[in-house]
Amino acid sequence: MSRGLLGKKLGMTALFSAEGSLIPVTVVEVGPCVITQIKTEDTDGYNALQLGFGEKKKSRVNKPLQGHLSKVGDTCFEHLKEFPVEDPGQYSLGQTITVEMFQVGERVNVVGTTKGRGFSGVIKRHGFHRGPMSHGSKNVRPPGSIGCSATPSKVVKGKKMPGHYGNTHNTIRNLEIVDVRPDNNLVMLKGAVPGPKSGWVAINKPKF
Repeated sequence: MSRGLLGKKLGMTALFSAEGSLIPVTVVEVGPCVITQIKTEDTDGYNALQLGFGEKKKSRVNKPLQGHLSKVGDTCFEHLKEFPVEDPGQYSLGQTITVEMFQVGERVNVVGTTKGRGFSGVIKRHGFHRGPMSHGSKNVRPPGSIGCSATPSKVVKGKKMPGHYGNTHNTIRNLEIVDVRPDNNLVMLKGAVPGPKSGWVAINKPKF
């Protein structure tokens, strides 16, 4: 069985459990994903499935990728990603994998791209405290002194400074599946998932 699927984050809401407790959940549209390539240990050195998710206009796909995807039909995909599989012989090109591979109560790892914040200061990027705002203070939001004195007389590598914040891959592990709705290709995950609304995510089954 494939260890994961691609999906799209739709947003957050809340569900009531059977005991009456309120559970915050992230709604993810998972699949259906189409197998665009099957990699085997004999030809590629490892077993994996390349899955495509989200339709894309053919005019926006370059010719080499069009030729690659032509083996499974005329549809082009917005996202392609490989997922490991134990026995690739059970699958065929063009086969569709749906959300039914996940079960309620199962634990999964979710990979997403965090929201891009652009160039941010140390308060927003690292959670620094601001300086006093009264009595003519000029040290409200700046980071303050960053260098060392006589030894080592330089800025230490890795110093927390202003800079680019966000827009990085982030993995949230062991999220519980609260509900699965195959009719709408939806999975409800307990807690938050990285990324904005409509951002793509990859849901993986952990290796135990």
